[in-house]
Amino acid sequence: MSAALLAPLGLAALAALLVPLLIHLARRDRQRPIDFAALRWLEPRPKPHRRPHLDERALLVARLLLLTLLALALARPALLGGRGAGTWLLVAPGADPAAARAQAPKGAQARWLAPGFPNLGQSAPEEAASISSLLRELDADLPRGARLIVAVPAALQGVDAERPRLSRDVDWRVQPQTAPPAPPRPPSSPTSAHAGPQAPTPDQAADQAAVQTLVLRAAPELEAGARYVKAAAEAWSPSATAAAPDAGPLSAPLPNAARAIAWLAPGPLPVAVRDRVAGGAVVLLPVEATVDGLGPATPLWRDAEGRVLAEGGGLGRGRWRRFTRPLTSEAMPEVLQPDFPARLAALLSNPPPPPALVEARAYHPLVGAAAGSPSPQDLTPIMALMVAVLFAVERWLATRPQRADTP
Repeated sequence: MSAALLAPLGLAALAALLVPLLIHLARRDRQRPIDFAALRWLEPRPKPHRRPHLDERALLVARLLLLTLLALALARPALLGGRGAGTWLLVAPGADPAAARAQAPKGAQARWLAPGFPNLGQSAPEEAASISSLLRELDADLPRGARLIVAVPAALQGVDAERPRLSRDVDWRVQPQTAPPAPPRPPSSPTSAHAGPQAPTPDQAADQAAVQTLVLRAAPELEAGARYVKAAAEAWSPSATAAAPDAGPLSAPLPNAARAIAWLAPGPLPVAVRDRVAGGAVVLLPVEATVDGLGPATPLWRDAEGRVLAEGGGLGRGRWRRFTRPLTSEAMPEVLQPDFPARLAALLSNPPPPPALVEARAYHPLVGAAAGSPSPQDLTPIMALMVAVLFAVERWLATRPQRADTP
């Protein structure tokens, strides 16, 4: 570890050290002149020069140290280097900690692969956590020379759809399974739908969206684009008994059971539609709609050249999707492609559940990620405690009864 200052300009406060020095140098014993008649006719003699004299040196040192600590606290000292180097042994919940510790080198820091990385001597965490995120977090916080040993059970859960990529090689050890895996947690946010490799295939999305009726409401100036959306919704299921899209103008009321809404109108989303989305529905918007206040957008559909065709995000318990181009054959030729109905269904369908279990041997982390910069450990709270203690000492030295009459 190395020390650093997060706000070095705070050292300018060291100039205040001159104040107690000048006060103690300017201090003189109080004297009261008395006139003597016998000395009235004597010629005055020059006063002898006096060397600078510092009284109450303990008090002066306390004041100087107090100001020095205050200046250092303003500069925000910190320790760089993150966690200690050496060898780290991480044991995922479900693996045999005794077997992992027996195979680890002497002096290795043994921790659970869990939030906060608790000591291995504590009981095993009960809740399953994201192993991939924890590995990336620790990899970014460890110095480059640290060795990382990870003991995992034969079956993993709480992982991403792809193997994590770290900045260092990991000694990946598969241990016997000591307990059945904990049940996986449900997805925490709907904004991750269709993002990355976990997105459903168009066929799967079409199967999910075909069971619900699309409610289509369009402004007159966007009727041309509404015809493409309506035709795609009708193509989700070739069955003659399938429910046709509920199409109408913007003034038409929304059915109470509407879960998929195509609101093709310019401007902001109406409050009534917004409340439906927050309650769990999904809404499809045109490029002319404004999405201010709907949250961050994630690319959901790209063309062959990588340009974003549709984006979306989460709103309450529901989701919003918006095209990034006008729904015309000139601006968006994809509306004429045979897979457009499946693509549209994929935007409106529910996200698939994450994989429950992954074979640990096939999930060995990859190497090649850029080394992260460890977060500094701020020492300001420690400095504040030292300042408080030293201030109490300075006040005691300045107010003790046996002290002379000095500043």
